[in-house]
Amino acid sequence: MNFDDYQKAANRTLMGKEQVLTNCVLGLTGESGEVADLVRKYTFQSTKLDKGQLTKELGDVLWYLSQIAEWADIPFDQIASENIKRLKQRYPSSKGGLNQVNL
Repeated sequence: MNFDDYQKAANRTLMGKEQVLTNCVLGLTGESGEVADLVRKYTFQSTKLDKGQLTKELGDVLWYLSQIAEWADIPFDQIASENIKRLKQRYPSSKGGLNQVNL
């Protein structure tokens, strides 16, 4: 699945018409906090990192990001592509393989 397909599919679950942007931004902060809390517990409380829970919370973050982009009429693929281009410029000799990405 590409990002634009995800964005459109996720949009069918968006509820409400009023204050959608505010709802999505506040939801994003809440879900980002859930991710941060899992990492905090893993790092400082020696809790095993639950990859299933982390995957769920990252999915929730992704949903909110996609809907903020949808509200602003920005294709999600465009956001991903532009971000990779900036990373390639910022880290031209990165070991992470950014120079291998075809855009």
